[in-house]
Amino acid sequence: MSSLAAGLAPAAAALVDSLVDSLGKLGLNYRFVLEADELASFLHGMLVTLELSLVTALGSLAAGVALAAMLSSPRLALARPARVFIEITRNTPTLVQLFCAFLVINMLLSEALRNLGGNPLTPFIWSAIVISLHKAAFHAEALRAGIEAVPRATLEAAQSLGYSRRQRLWAVQLPLAVRFALPALVNNMVDLVKMTTVASAIAVGDVTYASIMIWTQRDNVLELMILILLFFGALTFAINQLGRWLEARLRMPGYGH
Repeated sequence: MSSLAAGLAPAAAALVDSLVDSLGKLGLNYRFVLEADELASFLHGMLVTLELSLVTALGSLAAGVALAAMLSSPRLALARPARVFIEITRNTPTLVQLFCAFLVINMLLSEALRNLGGNPLTPFIWSAIVISLHKAAFHAEALRAGIEAVPRATLEAAQSLGYSRRQRLWAVQLPLAVRFALPALVNNMVDLVKMTTVASAIAVGDVTYASIMIWTQRDNVLELMILILLFFGALTFAINQLGRWLEARLRMPGYGH
């Protein structure tokens, strides 16, 4: 009996063994789920993917709001750098950005910090930074369009109440812009979750990297690809459902609905 089955109740172990054997008759090799270390590695990879998705979702939204505010600023010193950053980020591959950050900037930082305790930035952190900034550029464009869609009469009303330009941006324009841009933001989030797979290129132990480590030993690429597809399909479906709930929750009659 396998190491995993030995730790399970007899009935559960028999059920798992039977299911694996049945899939084996169909030509699908899922024997790795019966090995505790390989199963633990795969489950840990799923957890890392969830953590990376959450961190990058929050980071990209924060950076996207900041970039959108800069784009909407009448000050060219803020608007122009934001536009340059967005254009460069949107028009270059995420994987190339990740390699540049990790293999170039990370190396320079490691050299600079060698005598100061070392470089604290791990591959996970670099992946989170790059993916967050990449998707922030797309969030910023969606929010900018939402800001520009706010009716002039609404802004004039806020101005007549004594709101400064900054107050109008944060208290009026951005809340409405989020409602206008929500479908695009949800779509960006779905793409962000799928984009986390690039982290495996620099050995972040996400579900893709864990799967690669398993199939190099067992030659069961198809089986693990099916699991990866099901995992990301379930995750993106949940995000879509959450997005629809938020759209209904934040709907305002007279503002684009």
